[in-house]
Amino acid sequence: MGRSGVITFKGNPMTLEGDDLAVGVAAPAFSLHYAENGIQTLTLDDLKGKPAIISVVPSLDTPTCATQTKRFNEELGALGDKINAVTVSRDLPFAQARFCGAEDVKMRTASDYQTHSFGADYGLTIEELKLLTRAVIVLDAEGKVAYKEIVSEVTQEPDYSAALAALRMLV
Repeated sequence: MGRSGVITFKGNPMTLEGDDLAVGVAAPAFSLHYAENGIQTLTLDDLKGKPAIISVVPSLDTPTCATQTKRFNEELGALGDKINAVTVSRDLPFAQARFCGAEDVKMRTASDYQTHSFGADYGLTIEELKLLTRAVIVLDAEGKVAYKEIVSEVTQEPDYSAALAALRMLV
């Protein structure tokens, strides 16, 4: 089931696949992949135990996505190991790792390239483009959604202050 009227891409209306993820619900389980000594798996259970921020971007190979990832990496550095932080895209894990190395990003990246189930289960796949839309999700230590922003215009940056404030309230 598609949701219209939620986002635009360069001013053009787009459709999001799946149901809207509500604040207050348990986040759906996921299995994402990242490159570190081969391909590894990251799951929701890996994030539990600490508040977490999931920064979702269409592709790290675009200026706005790169800016979003670098900004969260910089802002979250002060929280150290009190939180879990991950950027999710459909870029290949090797491309994500290369980006992080080139940009000195310490924040973990993970990819929804294999099954696309993260995008489907979180209601974040752009139907027309088969990419993830721009979003930020904050989870509490038990994996419940504490904050969510789906950026209405995909080419614009998220509300960093609101996301970081929601995260800091949980630390």
